Amino acid sequence: MNLYPLKFSPIFKEYLWGGTKLKEVLGKNVKTETAAESWEISAVENNVSVVKSGALEGKTLQELIDSYKAELLGRSVYERFGSKFPILIKFIDAKLDLSVQLHPNDALAKERHNSFGKTEMWHVMQADEGSELILGFKETLTKEEYLKHLKEGKLLEILNAEKVKAGDTFFINTGKVHAIGAGILLAEIQQTSDVTYRIYDYERKDKDGNTRELHTELAVDAIDYEKKDDYLVLYDKEYNSSNNMVRCPYFTTNYINVVGTFVKQLVNRDSFSIYICVDGKAQVSSGEYKESLNQGETILIPASVNEISISAQNAKILEVHI
Repeated sequence: MNLYPLKFSPIFKEYLWGGTKLKEVLGKNVKTETAAESWEISAVENNVSVVKSGALEGKTLQELIDSYKAELLGRSVYERFGSKFPILIKFIDAKLDLSVQLHPNDALAKERHNSFGKTEMWHVMQADEGSELILGFKETLTKEEYLKHLKEGKLLEILNAEKVKAGDTFFINTGKVHAIGAGILLAEIQQTSDVTYRIYDYERKDKDGNTRELHTELAVDAIDYEKKDDYLVLYDKEYNSSNNMVRCPYFTTNYINVVGTFVKQLVNRDSFSIYICVDGKAQVSSGEYKESLNQGETILIPASVNEISISAQNAKILEVHI
């Protein structure tokens, strides 16, 4: 059976900081009152995406990788990662502040958790007035200075906060302390990993009166204590063009503002491609196959597809590949 552009059913996650924007802004079919995350394309164990339409409806992403291998992933991607899908795509709605956290690098994650590390990027889709992200430290610290502030309950005093608006994009290296602030809806692109070291959670309690686990000891050797202004992504916004945002060993992300029709040649890419609609609505075509791509929807284009056409009055789309 020939592969075609694939849409998957979202996997919703409920955490104590989630809100209603996934339902109200993105039109997600959320059954619960609130939801924190929508995992759009995932091969994380016990959270594997399922095809929602077409001849392969009901198949999991992992089943497709096992069956189609390089035809789905791309030869170079399959040679590098084997049957492990290398990235995870999410939408995140933070009604409340997320915990302050960081992620280990590949070496540490492999040693401790037999996992990839977690390099990630955020694209802000909507932000309430005054919303902020925490990104790194205000000044370079020693490990001892960090631990002193943490012990004294003064961690927030040394963290760098950035006010954000729709369209702002940030790249978060492993080791960088970070947090999504209240009022922010964003798209997240990351390495396939669910390894997070939580270092501060505002002493919050869940509905059962329990505080969430902190990972103070694990985090100490994983934190990058150096002040680095390397997180803000500046990118061009030329219409009907793949404007590069991020290029790193784990993923490349481009910004496309489609007005009219945009044709993308993929024949030499040797990687699957993912298109995430962050604003507006579009239609994706490949041969006889046509599929809508509305705000808050994501589609995976197998590596075997040589060309796609995207049509829209005005849609803003993130394009991701390896």
